Amino acid sequence: MTLDNDRQKGLWSLHGATLLFGATALFSHLIPLSALDITVIRCFIAAITLIILFRIQNNRLRLSSFKDYGVALLLGIIMGVHWFTYFAGMQLAGVAIGMISFYTYPLMTVILEPLLHRQLPHWSDLLLGVVGLVGLWLIAEGGKANPDVISGIMTGVFSALLFTLRNLLYRYKFSRYSGPQAMFYQTLVSAIILLPFLSDDWKGIEAKDWGNLVVLGIFFTALSHALYATSLRYLKAKTVSLIACLQPFYSTSLAIIVLSEIPTIQTVIGGCLIVSAAIYETLYGHKRKS
Repeated sequence: MTLDNDRQKGLWSLHGATLLFGATALFSHLIPLSALDITVIRCFIAAITLIILFRIQNNRLRLSSFKDYGVALLLGIIMGVHWFTYFAGMQLAGVAIGMISFYTYPLMTVILEPLLHRQLPHWSDLLLGVVGLVGLWLIAEGGKANPDVISGIMTGVFSALLFTLRNLLYRYKFSRYSGPQAMFYQTLVSAIILLPFLSDDWKGIEAKDWGNLVVLGIFFTALSHALYATSLRYLKAKTVSLIACLQPFYSTSLAIIVLSEIPTIQTVIGGCLIVSAAIYETLYGHKRKS
């Protein structure tokens, strides 16, 4: 019974986190600020929220070694630029295209991770990468008349690369720390390094926009990553990866409902190719590695 309860807790946490991650993309259009301004304020709010939670729970924030602070600094820099490019891609190309472009990161991971072990990627992983490129090509062909769409795709793919590098760095150099603890340092470092580039536009936004920023920082950053970390404690990595594949679906569906942003047929087909490749890797990739 305890195992069933733990699994249910993990599943609810994961679905909640995935839905929040998917809905995060909407704020790129709901908040009338640049991607960089949104990222800076979001990170400050999330960092403050996390440190308050740590104080309430009397959890340890200090890291074990000076070297780990260097890793935390690098993680924060990568994550800050990732979040900036993530929102920039959405603002340029729209939520659906931006999210699908970003979701090439699972394919990047299976190609780059073997290189860390001085191994070549499996041929089937390379084939999945080609499928992902075909999906991106279809999306780009559908939006080639609009330069912003092409720029958005390129920005989204770069954001995916940064996210991949961040995940690999966390896995191999920082995984002994909890998700919320790692996220605190990432949000704090991201906010500090991007602060010099903050414009004055935030001074003129309305109360509802501040409300959206607070919601983004607390619920869609601090809470979402806390839920995701909880799911990792109770579920297998394959289960987590499979359910996370719902993220582009959540983002696109919410963009249709909230923003009236209707994707083209080519975007849908290209997105299906990319997500299908990610799902296939999740289901069968572990068998090649065992």
